[in-house]
Amino acid sequence: MKDEQLLNRITMDPKIMVGKPIIKGTRLTVEHVLNLLAHGATRAEVLKEYEGLTRDDIQACLLFATKALESTTFMPLMEESANAISGR
Repeated sequence: MKDEQLLNRITMDPKIMVGKPIIKGTRLTVEHVLNLLAHGATRAEVLKEYEGLTRDDIQACLLFATKALESTTFMPLMEESANAISGR
C-alpha cells in the first residue's frame, strides 16, 4: 500500500479525542497504538485486543509518526553534565 493510502487512514478532528490523530472510524489514537508497540505488544496482540483494527491501520500509525518526525530537530531529554561526558 502506498504512503498516501496509509496516511488516509489517519484523521484529526477537534471533536474526537481532543484533536489527536486517530485511526479513521475509531477513537483509537496513533499515540496509543505506538505506546502499545513501544511497550512490547506485538502487532498480533494489538489486532486481537482491538477488533476491527487491521495491519494496515498499525502500519499507518508507524508511517504517520515517521512523517511527523521528519522535520523535527531533536533536543536531548536531559543535558549530560561535563563529568559524565569526560568519564569522571
